[in-house]
Amino acid sequence: MLSNLNAQSNRSSTDVMVRQSDGSYVVNTTTLAKDVIGFRGNTPLKLYIKDNKIIKVEPLPNHETPSFFDKVKKGLLSKWCGMKVSKVSATEMDGVTGATFSSKAVKENVKRGAKYYMKHK
Repeated sequence: MLSNLNAQSNRSSTDVMVRQSDGSYVVNTTTLAKDVIGFRGNTPLKLYIKDNKIIKVEPLPNHETPSFFDKVKKGLLSKWCGMKVSKVSATEMDGVTGATFSSKAVKENVKRGAKYYMKHK
């Protein structure tokens, strides 16, 4: 029982990449992009990847101004859905007008998450 508790405590919610039972992966950029700053701090994300394609980009808690970050969530996050992970670095995404810093941070988080996946899958 004690070894089971130790195993659980060593596994944190910020694990970088977790393979799901269906073969998909979830990449958490919290530790990958600690130095990537939006307007008011880090903008960590989770990238959901299946069959080498991004199926979802989900924002994690951050300190961005909610009204501006909502624009990013609505106007930017879905642009990667369906994209092959290998194409992320070479693709230039337009940011969201009025949320430039948040947009840049999100784009860099996606690039770092995709790069990590490609290297460690």
